[in-house]
Amino acid sequence: QVQLVESGGGLVQAGGSLRLSCVASGNILAVLVMRWYRQAPGKQREYVGTIIRGTSPNYADSVKGRFTISTDNAKNTMYLQMNSLKPEDTAVYYCNERITTLGSTGEYWGKGTLVTVSS
Repeated sequence: QVQLVESGGGLVQAGGSLRLSCVASGNILAVLVMRWYRQAPGKQREYVGTIIRGTSPNYADSVKGRFTISTDNAKNTMYLQMNSLKPEDTAVYYCNERITTLGSTGEYWGKGTLVTVSS
């Protein structure tokens, strides 16, 4: 019933910016944790950052200072603002959220959005 949908990916030149969105929909009672991950071609999934309600976001060292996570809780939306993009940022970006529904609390994943950074 719960679905996460990422959007905002695309092709950008090195040094440019993109903003990704992750919208959660369904029978949601509460969104407890929101995370971004990414997976580059031929690589393992990599942690990007986390935001938990009432706390400041946490970021991987590889993106700290360049990426910013924010939320619009009324819209069940999480954002990833990416600045000063590098070719090594090229990856499929996934949102991952811990969500409470009427029946349970679980982890949910989106299908990803592709970010390609050219040099």
